[in-house]
Amino acid sequence: MPNPRLSEKRWKISKEKEIAEKWQAENLYAKPTIKGKLFVIDTPPPYASGRWHMGGAIHYSQIDMIARYWRMAHGNTWFPLGIDRNGLPIEGRVEKDYKLKAHDTPRGKFLELCKTTLDKYENNIRDVMTLMGLSVDWSEPYRTDSPDYRTLTQSTFIELWKKGLIYEATKPNNWCPGCQTTLADAEVEHKTVHSHLVYLKFQLKEGGTIMIATSRPELLAACQAIIVHPDDEKYKEYQGKTAIIPIFNREILITPRQEAKTDFGTGAMMVCSYGDVNDVNLFRDMKLTETIVIDKAGKMNKLAGKYQGQFNLKARKNIIEDLKSEGFVEKIEEIEHDIPICWRSKDALELISLPEFYLKQMEFTEKIRELSDEIIFHPSWMKRPLIDWIDAVSQDWPISRRRFYGTPVPIFYCPDHGAWVPETGKYYESWDLVLPCPECGKDSKGDKRVLDTWMDSSVSALKVSQYDKDKEFFDKAFPVFLRPQAKDIIRTWLFYSLLRVYQITGEKAFEHVWISGHVTDTHGKKMSKSIGNVLYPETFVEKYGADAVRFQGAAETKLGADIRVNEERIRGAKKFVQKLYNVARFISMFEKPLTEDDSLLKSSDKWILSELSKVIKKSIEGYEEMDMFIPATEIRNFVWDTFAPHYIELVKTRAYDGDQGAIITLNLVLKALLKLLAPIIPFMTDAVYRELYGESVHTQKIPIVEIEEEHPTERLKAFNEKVWGAKKEKGISLKEKIELDVPLELKLYESDLIAMHHLKK
Repeated sequence: MPNPRLSEKRWKISKEKEIAEKWQAENLYAKPTIKGKLFVIDTPPPYASGRWHMGGAIHYSQIDMIARYWRMAHGNTWFPLGIDRNGLPIEGRVEKDYKLKAHDTPRGKFLELCKTTLDKYENNIRDVMTLMGLSVDWSEPYRTDSPDYRTLTQSTFIELWKKGLIYEATKPNNWCPGCQTTLADAEVEHKTVHSHLVYLKFQLKEGGTIMIATSRPELLAACQAIIVHPDDEKYKEYQGKTAIIPIFNREILITPRQEAKTDFGTGAMMVCSYGDVNDVNLFRDMKLTETIVIDKAGKMNKLAGKYQGQFNLKARKNIIEDLKSEGFVEKIEEIEHDIPICWRSKDALELISLPEFYLKQMEFTEKIRELSDEIIFHPSWMKRPLIDWIDAVSQDWPISRRRFYGTPVPIFYCPDHGAWVPETGKYYESWDLVLPCPECGKDSKGDKRVLDTWMDSSVSALKVSQYDKDKEFFDKAFPVFLRPQAKDIIRTWLFYSLLRVYQITGEKAFEHVWISGHVTDTHGKKMSKSIGNVLYPETFVEKYGADAVRFQGAAETKLGADIRVNEERIRGAKKFVQKLYNVARFISMFEKPLTEDDSLLKSSDKWILSELSKVIKKSIEGYEEMDMFIPATEIRNFVWDTFAPHYIELVKTRAYDGDQGAIITLNLVLKALLKLLAPIIPFMTDAVYRELYGESVHTQKIPIVEIEEEHPTERLKAFNEKVWGAKKEKGISLKEKIELDVPLELKLYESDLIAMHHLKK
């Protein structure tokens, strides 16, 4: 029996590192030369604020599978990488790690601490990406906090300012007391809390009382009106009367309004500044004067009287007690209701009016909807959340933040000529910079605020397509081929990218959008350090190999659904990797065929090549749809259920005898399988292909469908199962002879079946 050219009996996980080093040494994934259309991937820049867990590892490995397939199938594919380093997450991490507060720390020192911490976590991200075999181009990584990237952000800001699309205004906005900054609606999350609905008696100036139910009695001092529904019969006589606010003894008007909810509380509602967005709209429509009683720290201010200095929850508790003692409380009900919270700190938000910069988006929502129709979504139903968000947009985007680690707002203020913007193409550390006014030359101080981090992230498509660097490249790379991302940032990263890129270029940002589900623990819960279910990739890669981890992620579920990390299935994926290696090792016993002359093929060979063609066809359809589940499961089933147990056993005798038809077919199938699986399990496939065929599998073309014939596959398999079953029943080994006739419909394969099963008539 000849010796296999693959000398190792088992695939060694340790070889993955060796293969990764070869890829880097060969510069295998460099930016392609500009020949025809460029397929650029707007890779999500991972946020460097903590150790990377399995969620990031599996999510990005699936994006890598798209990149690897597209490179093999279509060429000219570039998979660049960025690191997101601006915004609240890193500030929160630094405040926690160093036990300090950003607003109580010298700004320069705080920024340096942020940068140092980011560098540490960025190295971890790069290490994990290398460990997982990502084919990114490491030669040109971008960082959203670099002067180069911030120049792009500021330049696009300046362009939009000059177009009149950015303005400053004082409006009620979401305010996070913990983070001490304004938030956009897209950054708001909600959670259900236990609370109380307090039924209060308001005295009427004309005599009598009116009952109001509220969950926020601490806002009594900010109450400016009571509304009742115009059709609510029980309040007809109250319309136009004057109510007196308990404790604060201020008079307010009872007004009929359609916005009053007859099915909530008593049907009569306080209008305060600001309990929720409904209050904001009512204040605007009713032309009421706001009374802000909660400050930026979440404490009651002097307008709250005796409750000044108390945090709003404490003030709520105290004012309820006072209302009770003065006889204003009719009853209190326990309720559950949703409250808005900060996406980062999870603190309850308040609505506070502050001057902020806004980017116009309301007038662009219909255009973004039209652009979405020009983009192919994978899966198609993930377009719906984007449309739902477009429909929900109700105000312009507040883009300035009262934080520190972000791109500075590039606005300067002349004492005589007011706000002005500098020229594009340079980075301005505005908060610590004075420039001469272009009109009069007087010193103009820069704005102290920074931009929302999504203002940076939303121009990543322009960055990777070299909008500000290389016009020839940009013309061939834009619109960007692919935006891959998770479903939870559709309303932020995807929407803002479409908005900003259109405002700058007048075109859609992407040709394709790929949306994945979340990576969860084995119980379907999103991984979180707070609940202790975070899993780290290093552990699984060391134990099972990156190929196995990648394959489990691909084969777990269809695109768009959540992917559960399941160690048992990763172990099963490792067995599949080993199975394919065993198949390759068997085939490596035979010298490479001198020809691929199909006249040498027998019926059994044509049968397996026809089955292979079906797998190739279905796998390519899955890859083109960017759904890795399809090729992963098609190829696995083919190897486990057809190629290894049936065809290889069918032609072993011929192969050992040196039959060229069998050896040609074995190599054709193996080469095709290695190429088809290379995007999903890149390490083992490349090692085997190099050893047997002398080149990297990742430089090959995806195989094409060649033989499509009808063969009695199921009857062939059934006959094999019948023979194996008969031998088992007789208690004889598979190598012993047995009397059994080959069915007439399988006569084309008779000689191979006789040799395989040692049949005698």
